[in-house]
Amino acid sequence: MVSGALSFEGYSRVPDGKPLVRAQCRQCALVSSSGQMLGSRLGKEIDQMECVLRMNQAPTNGYEEDVGTKSTIRVVSHTSIPLLLRNQSYFFKQSWKTIYIVWGPMRKMSREKGGLTYRILQEMKEMYPSLQIYTLTERMMAYCDEVFQVETGKNRMKSGSFLSTGWFTMILAMELCEQIFVFGMVSDSYCREKNHPRVPYHYFEKGKLDECRMYLAHERAPRGGHRFITEKTVFSHWAKTRNIVFNHTSWVGG
Repeated sequence: MVSGALSFEGYSRVPDGKPLVRAQCRQCALVSSSGQMLGSRLGKEIDQMECVLRMNQAPTNGYEEDVGTKSTIRVVSHTSIPLLLRNQSYFFKQSWKTIYIVWGPMRKMSREKGGLTYRILQEMKEMYPSLQIYTLTERMMAYCDEVFQVETGKNRMKSGSFLSTGWFTMILAMELCEQIFVFGMVSDSYCREKNHPRVPYHYFEKGKLDECRMYLAHERAPRGGHRFITEKTVFSHWAKTRNIVFNHTSWVGG
């Protein structure tokens, strides 16, 4: 093991199954994919952090002034892998130093049973041998569900909800980082306030879905929704006892 490195047992390397081993980060930027990032000019501040965590296919190209350029770790949903494959020159050639951590249901992610997403990740690794790809272990996926139940009192599956990539990223950040700075994420009460500015759900998909409409629709969906607002309530609770700082003004005094 490298000097000062820790072993993160919940993350399994493709294809050999070894755990993620790396030094803990002193300061992490967790960068939201939200339209709140547009015009923020936070890029320089984000790039000054020791480690930068991004999600899914959120690009930096063309948005450097607002979101920065550095990508230490990218947490990716199994559903977003095809979107990364559409832009291989950016994700796997330019950003080859980035560690990719992929989550998804075990039927798709199983190494032993050759799940569909796992097989695609294996092919990616063969095409780009220097790529660092990890998957969440079955135990880690179960742990993330348990944390949701402890914090909300609701069983994730029975309540018909899916955890978001943001949830998995925050859980990883709490393990990996001594201090977490969250950029562009609104508070749990933001979308219920009158006169909040409308922004796109993703900063790189302008003119498409409205962020708050998306959050509220998911929160109310009887089945198959992400509970974005519930998750943010949990994050605000964690911030009281852990070293988590939210840069968006909606968290001030929260």
